[in-house]
Amino acid sequence: MKKKWWMVGAIVVVLVALGLTVGPWAYGKFFADSDAPAATVSTSGAQAASTDDIDGTWTIVPGDASNTTAAGYTVAEVLNGADVTVVGSTAEVSGDVTIAGDSLTAGEVTVQTGSITTDSDRRDNQFRGNIFDTATYPTATFTFDSPVDLSSLPKDGTTSTVTAEGTLTLKDQSRPVSVEMEILQSGDSLIASGSIPTTWTDYGIEPPSLGFVTVQGSGSVDFLINLNSE
Repeated sequence: MKKKWWMVGAIVVVLVALGLTVGPWAYGKFFADSDAPAATVSTSGAQAASTDDIDGTWTIVPGDASNTTAAGYTVAEVLNGADVTVVGSTAEVSGDVTIAGDSLTAGEVTVQTGSITTDSDRRDNQFRGNIFDTATYPTATFTFDSPVDLSSLPKDGTTSTVTAEGTLTLKDQSRPVSVEMEILQSGDSLIASGSIPTTWTDYGIEPPSLGFVTVQGSGSVDFLINLNSE
């Protein structure tokens, strides 16, 4: 009888040990799904342009279900031994651009960093605190530094791609960047999306490595913006 209970106890110890060692790996491998990719311009329901004249001031607006204004970041991490892609985003995006002579001549996009969320409250709390310190640095910005030619922008509800040169500012650290933007003119709206490759330490952001999770040193800052003319 004692031998039987000894064997049962040994089995329990082994199962507990396996749970402690294999459990986190299994969670990362089978349950920690990658987030949906950062949004890009959708032509679903796109309309022909309502005007050929796009000169003027265009202000960022929320958009609709097909193209919802949002901005944030994408980064790869290893979570409990599994590769995971993390996408953080927020709809709290503001700004405007100026178009003159069919060229985007000036503009700025501002993102409220404290509202950026992922699928994990724990990760978001780390981002708002130790990683980005959103209380001290509540915004991130992208500013256009040189004209962007929009003269070839299609009027039939299809997209075109242009390259913009600008300045990205994160945690009060500013760096020149180049970004390919996909642009759609649909009805009376302009819609643009882009992804800026980013090395976090260039902006004083230290990717965490906490044993169970290791965040890659580079990723991207992403945006999709809807604009309406004033």
